[in-house]
Amino acid sequence: MARKIFVNLPVKDLPVAKEFFEKLGFSINPDFSDENAGCVVISDTIHVMLLTETLYRTFTPKDITDTATSGETILCLSADSREEVDRLVEIALDSGGKPIGETQEAEAMYGRAFQDPDGHHWEVMYMDMSAG
Repeated sequence: MARKIFVNLPVKDLPVAKEFFEKLGFSINPDFSDENAGCVVISDTIHVMLLTETLYRTFTPKDITDTATSGETILCLSADSREEVDRLVEIALDSGGKPIGETQEAEAMYGRAFQDPDGHHWEVMYMDMSAG
């Protein structure tokens, strides 16, 4: 059985966050979504739970990271080509995301990064395994 991962992220405005990820081409699983949560389906084994800050606080006693001033994590998505990296990042930027850093380019690797509307750091990376 393939192991699944559910990444939980606090969001300030759930409808805005859900729309952002839908514009990137991901679906929202209604079975795990309500007025306090949205389940973004990245793949069969990867899901991102967008949780209102109120709901998120019920899972941890820790403060929610202020993503304007601090990094909490870097989430990296694979892409099938350099063009897909550019396409996803451009959609993210056109949909309310903000760029982070410079394009990363090496012999076998190409990547770009953005912040989602809540300031979470995302990277999209293509690895050319044949260049190795």
